[in-house]
Amino acid sequence: MPLPQLTQARAPLTREIEVVNEFGARETIAIPAERDLTVYVDKRELVTLMTLGAHPEWLVLGYLLNQRLIASVDEIESITVDWDVNAASVKTRQGIDRIEERTSKRVVTTGCGQGSVFGNLMDEIDSIRLPESAVLRQSQLYAIVNAIRLKESTYKSAGSVHACALFHGEALQLFVEDVGRHNAVDTIAGWMCLQEGLPDGEKIFYTTGRLTSEMVIKSAQMGVAVVISRSGITQMGLDVAQRVGLCAIGRATNKHFLCYASPQRLVMDAVPALAPQPLRVRA
Repeated sequence: MPLPQLTQARAPLTREIEVVNEFGARETIAIPAERDLTVYVDKRELVTLMTLGAHPEWLVLGYLLNQRLIASVDEIESITVDWDVNAASVKTRQGIDRIEERTSKRVVTTGCGQGSVFGNLMDEIDSIRLPESAVLRQSQLYAIVNAIRLKESTYKSAGSVHACALFHGEALQLFVEDVGRHNAVDTIAGWMCLQEGLPDGEKIFYTTGRLTSEMVIKSAQMGVAVVISRSGITQMGLDVAQRVGLCAIGRATNKHFLCYASPQRLVMDAVPALAPQPLRVRA
């Protein structure tokens, strides 16, 4: 079956404004250009997402997949984004079964930009099977953290956004920024389902945001068994990671990190030497 038809309605990621600094002087800076995008599925309003609009078609597609409203990209005929009316129109091939029932319960998440998921998302955790062969070498972890550090980004120029990235080993596949980390991971999910031949065991996901239950569930649904965060993890995020066997690594900056779950997936091949202890001089 052919892939869905997608527009390419990329929007400007930043806008310039004038501010007054601590010296009373005026200067021009860039800020993220947050905008609302209302999603319609077969002419039925579904949800409004707050987004930068970098790749809105991938975002909508990934949202539908991660909410388990569709099981495959084959179910979608087209996604049309029109920024003149801030709307995304999704046309399915055969409709979405029981859509009213499946979207009746919403859970407001801790995601920046106040994301929401549909309440039955947790019910399908036990059906997730992550590739047993998926591992992360410590040296790869350091290379990934350094690659993100060197990446030119909206955050560096304007701040106030989260970033997510997909790696194949140490090779960066896709880097996405948005006002909420949940949007960034959905965008990557949308991109992934349009690709062919992505290897299962070597996909590594990186996020600047904390590892909440939503982030862990979405990563696992994408078949990603290793997730790295610059931030920490929540209790529910940890519970879900342990339940599905996902390797959750947080506080990853420079050569420091904490492995919260599934340490058996982490190959310690670059253990730093212990810092020398100061000599104690007896009086």
